[in-house]
Amino acid sequence: MTVFDELRFRNLQANTRRHFLKNCTMGMGALAMGMLTGCAKADLVTNESVRFTSGRTLSHYAARAKRVIYMHMAGSPSQLELFDYKPTLNRLHDELCPQSLLEGKKFAFISGVPKMLGHQATFAQYGQSGTWISNHLPYFQEVADEVCVLKAMHTDEFNHAPAQLLLYSGSPRLGRPSIGSWVTYGLGSENEDLPGFVILVSGGKTPSAGKSVWGNGFLPSVYQGVQCRSQGDPVLYLSNPDGMDRNLRKKSIDAINDINRQEYEMVGDPEIITRISQYEMAFKMQMSVPEAMDIHKEPAYIHDMYGTRPGEASFANNCLLARRMAEKGVRFIQLFHWGWDSHGAGKAEALNHGFMDRCREVDQPMTALIKDLKQRGLLADTLLIWGGEFGRTPMMENRGGATNPFVGRDHHTDAFTMWMAGGGVKGGMSYGETDEIGYYGIQDQVHVHDLQATLLHCLGLNHEKLTYRFQGRDFRLTDVSGHVLKEILS
Repeated sequence: MTVFDELRFRNLQANTRRHFLKNCTMGMGALAMGMLTGCAKADLVTNESVRFTSGRTLSHYAARAKRVIYMHMAGSPSQLELFDYKPTLNRLHDELCPQSLLEGKKFAFISGVPKMLGHQATFAQYGQSGTWISNHLPYFQEVADEVCVLKAMHTDEFNHAPAQLLLYSGSPRLGRPSIGSWVTYGLGSENEDLPGFVILVSGGKTPSAGKSVWGNGFLPSVYQGVQCRSQGDPVLYLSNPDGMDRNLRKKSIDAINDINRQEYEMVGDPEIITRISQYEMAFKMQMSVPEAMDIHKEPAYIHDMYGTRPGEASFANNCLLARRMAEKGVRFIQLFHWGWDSHGAGKAEALNHGFMDRCREVDQPMTALIKDLKQRGLLADTLLIWGGEFGRTPMMENRGGATNPFVGRDHHTDAFTMWMAGGGVKGGMSYGETDEIGYYGIQDQVHVHDLQATLLHCLGLNHEKLTYRFQGRDFRLTDVSGHVLKEILS
C-alpha cells in the first residue's frame, strides 16, 4: 500500500456513518428519506409553516363548525349521578351484584362481590326535549334544549391514562398526535398572533396521561398545544428578561432564525422550520396573549354569569377565557378540570362529598359558556364537547369496607355519558340508550373513535383522509375505525 493509499484509507475511516448520512442529506439519501417520511423540504415549507401561519385551510367539505371548545372532566364523572336516570337501579340499591355483571370483566379496584348502588342524586326532565338532568346541575337544566346528550358512549380502556390517550390520540400508547394537533394540522389557525391549539387547566393537577393529551406526537411540534394560565403569567417565559426590550428581542429572534434557515439549507431537518415558526409566534404572543387572557375588561354582568373571579385559577375563569379565545379565532380550545375520580376512598373523591363540589365548580360556568356563545352568535359555528374518559359502575366500589361513610363507583368502560352542543349538532336530543341499570349500551352505542370522526366531520375534515405519513405508512386519528354520527347533526 502506497503512502497515498494509506492516507485515503485513514480519511475513509474518519468518515463515520453519521458523517456520511449528514453529508448526504442534500443528495440521493435526502430524496429517498423525504419520499418515505413525507418530509421533503419543498413540501415542508409549503405545507407546514405556511399553512399554520397563514390560516389557509385544507378542509374536505363545507364545515359546520369553525372551532372546538372541549371540556374534559379528568377522572371521569359518574353518568349515573348526572344524566342517565335508572329507576331500577334505585330499587336494587344495597343488593349484592349479580355474578353475570362480574364474570370476565376487568375493574380497576372492585374485588369480591360488591353491592348495587342507587343514584346519589335526584332526577327530573327539563326543556321541551324532556332531557333527564340531576339536581347536581341546576344551572345546566336551563340549557337542556341546546345540547345533545350521548348516553351510550363506550371505550376500550379502564385506567385513566390509557383511556385519555385513546380518547385524544386514538391510541392508548404514547407517541400519537392529540386531536387538537390533528385539527390544527388539517386546518391551521384563524389568528396569526395566537396559537391554534390552546390548553387551560384547573383543579390543581394535569390529567393522568400528562401533557401527552395535548402533544403533537409525530406531527411537527408547531402543532403542539400551548398551555395558558388564568393565574400569574399567562404563558411561562413569555416576558422579556431584565435588560431586554421588545426591539432587542426582535433583533435577537431575527438573528436566531437566520441561523436556523442556514442550518435548514444544510441539513433539511423539518423541525428547524417548526423552530422558526415557534420563535416568530412567541414574539407575537408577547403582545396578543396578555390582552386575550385579561378578563378584567369583561363587564360585571359577564362575571356574574360565569361566576368568575379574575386572578384565580378556576374552571369558571377558563370558560370565560375559552369564549374570548373563540372570538379571536383560536381553532381548538381544550379545558381540563381535574378531580372527578369518585371511588369513595375518601371525602374528596366521594359521590356524597367531593363529586358534589366538582359539580358546583363546573355547572354555572359551562352553562354560561353556552348562553354567552349563543347571545354573541358564536354557538352555531363553535362545537362544544363535555365529558370524561370513561364512566362509573352501577355497583359501589366497596373500597374501605362496609363502614366506609364515603360512597363511590369504580371505572366503567361499557357505558358513559357525554354531551355536545353547537357546531352543527342538534340540540334538545338524547342519543343512545343503556340497559335498565346503566351497565351496557343497548342502542346507538358511540365509541370514542366515532366521537373523533364526528368532531372532525363538523370541522369539514374527513377522518379517513386526514392522514400523516410517518415511518413508512399513513396514520390517522381514528386508526382504522370510527364513523360519523350523522343522526345527531342538523
